[in-house]
Amino acid sequence: MRAVRPSVVTAVAVVAALTAVTGCAEKSDGKGDGAVQVVAKDDSCEVSSKKIPAGHVELAVENKGSKVTEVYVLFPDDRIVTERENIGPGTKARITAEIKAGTYEIACKPGMKGKGIRQTVEVTGGKAAARSPEMDKAVAGYRDYVQAQADETLPKVKVFTDAVAAGDIEAAKKAYADSRIGWERTEPVAESFGDIDPKVDVREDGLEDGQKWTGWHRLEKALWQDEKLGAEEKALAPVLYKDLLDWQKRVGRADITPTSMANGAKELLDEVATGKVTGEEERYSHTDLVDFKANVEGAERSYTLLEPIASKNDAALTATLDKQFAALNTLLDKYRTDKSSYDFTSYDKVGKADRKELSDAVNALAEPLSKLAAAVTK
Repeated sequence: MRAVRPSVVTAVAVVAALTAVTGCAEKSDGKGDGAVQVVAKDDSCEVSSKKIPAGHVELAVENKGSKVTEVYVLFPDDRIVTERENIGPGTKARITAEIKAGTYEIACKPGMKGKGIRQTVEVTGGKAAARSPEMDKAVAGYRDYVQAQADETLPKVKVFTDAVAAGDIEAAKKAYADSRIGWERTEPVAESFGDIDPKVDVREDGLEDGQKWTGWHRLEKALWQDEKLGAEEKALAPVLYKDLLDWQKRVGRADITPTSMANGAKELLDEVATGKVTGEEERYSHTDLVDFKANVEGAERSYTLLEPIASKNDAALTATLDKQFAALNTLLDKYRTDKSSYDFTSYDKVGKADRKELSDAVNALAEPLSKLAAAVTK
């Protein structure tokens, strides 16, 4: 799920997790290199240019506010073109995206909640970003991957929602984590639609004013904390299935580009850093390591498809990414006895020192991964 404003209890942990993950910490300020400057503050979102040439667009973001922020480029209907979450106070991030001519909004979200502070920009010119046959192959491969994940997820969700509707708590608990794997692998694509993620994957502290709480985490709370499935929870089961069926039908029409794949891989690592490592995502079921592994798998799939392109432009970067993906996967294997299963240690049994080790491994991968989009478009 998209990260939300940290609670008072978890704020310190989240800020610590973000120390090395808040986008690529730039030594350069990006000025003078053609990047659009975005300065995010607690009460404003300053954009250096309101007219931007179409093609590969770079945003040089600086958070001068006191809160962790997000920066989005949005279509007029709020679909996401690209985003960077979890940009800490006093840090910088760089976003590379492929953007066609049209009207868009750049949104800064101080506190990572709400509609954000927005600036309308015009992307002009008919020049499309250059795309090689290798890029087309990578996009086609990823499109097949995300569709397959959605197709494989729906039957697993049906097992879960049928158990909830029948009031079978133990069967629902057993099916819960498995029903989420395909979603977690491809979450940035689902989030690009704007309206599905808040229905199926929002946590209670991420609700907007007046929003009804639905989806996986509402049922997770009922199963593990409340330990009961009443009429309301049973009625929510087919709603979750219907919303995910909508995702399955729409995912094949998602706007996927090489840069959105690269940025999406980084977003998945941000998800790990701010939700899984801290234990916030699955706070009732403690199945965080299942989501963690799925996020890493999704990021690695994007990277694997883009690696032939990136390695030609930055062999040192891809060598580092190969090493860090392998290290993180090896570390995760410590928490399961069968490497072919998703039966991971319950996260409430993972101590502070081990969580710190996991966080460090995520950070070691996230920093070079934030450079993948730029390497792909060189």
